[in-house]
Amino acid sequence: MKKVSILDVVEKSGVSLVTVSRVLNNVGTVRESNRQKVLQAIKDLDYRPNSAARSLARGSTGLIGLTLETLKDTVFDGIVHTVNQSLEESGYFLALSIFSRTEGDPDQKTNFLFQEDRVDGIIVLSLLDEENYVMELKRKKIPFVIIDNHVANSRALTVNVDNYIGGLEATKHLIELGHTRIAHVSGPDHFLSVRERKRGYEKALSDAGLSPLIVTHTESFGIRSGFDVAKTWMQNGMIPTAVFAGDDGLALGVMEAYQSEGYKIPDDLSVIGYDDQVFAAEIHPRLTTIRQPMEQMGQHAVRLLLKLIQGSKRNTSVVLQPELIVRESTAICLKKD
Repeated sequence: MKKVSILDVVEKSGVSLVTVSRVLNNVGTVRESNRQKVLQAIKDLDYRPNSAARSLARGSTGLIGLTLETLKDTVFDGIVHTVNQSLEESGYFLALSIFSRTEGDPDQKTNFLFQEDRVDGIIVLSLLDEENYVMELKRKKIPFVIIDNHVANSRALTVNVDNYIGGLEATKHLIELGHTRIAHVSGPDHFLSVRERKRGYEKALSDAGLSPLIVTHTESFGIRSGFDVAKTWMQNGMIPTAVFAGDDGLALGVMEAYQSEGYKIPDDLSVIGYDDQVFAAEIHPRLTTIRQPMEQMGQHAVRLLLKLIQGSKRNTSVVLQPELIVRESTAICLKKD
């Protein structure tokens, strides 16, 4: 089979060789309609540019790094897949680093992606000890973008979801169903997202003239943490009519704990989660939750990073809106105080 060349892309797209080259090298001076023609031709022909030659021509590695602490999260997994797809469309390859704190590295700065000339830029996905990462990347002059940052008023270029609005909308949904005894279980409060979701919860209650029934921070996210918190509530006689959980795993744990004691979801207890993990639509009852726009998060991060690499100085951080997804785990409150 004949190997597809750049000239085949030129013929298929109907644009000039210069335009195709600019699209492959992600130069911003290409008309969007022409860029789409080239990208479609590349896809139709399954064209794979010679990365070594391309990198040599533009003085770069052709690699973008992405570093995160875990892939045990379907939102993170979705973001990584979107980033990979967006980079492929722009002629780049993704280098992934799953990096966590080690005993001999208290500052968390020994990351193979952070070596000079190893990658053209880095996407940092929801890492703790963010300030040290930012300092190291700035010192080495590596372009970077942070997704889901944890430092308030960060000076870095970031892509975030408005977690305050997410917490607000989740709690308003429960209030609109007639609930007044609404508890909140969240993750560790060193996460900015956790603090913002809690702030939205408190604001929605305040606007409705209500007070938080109980707020519990867990040491970690996940089903077991939610289960243990709910069991403790019940042991202390704390029976809400609704729970806003700051994570879908926490929500599932809460549901399992109350169901194990004979409570019915949502007849006796409404539960709403956060993230819209894959399992949220597969459990019974299906989980009402706040969806994070993971595809947009990945796409915006790639767009901002490539603009930085091109030398653009006019870049603005992005804040995306979450979406309320109503399923079967929430219902009208039938119990009156």
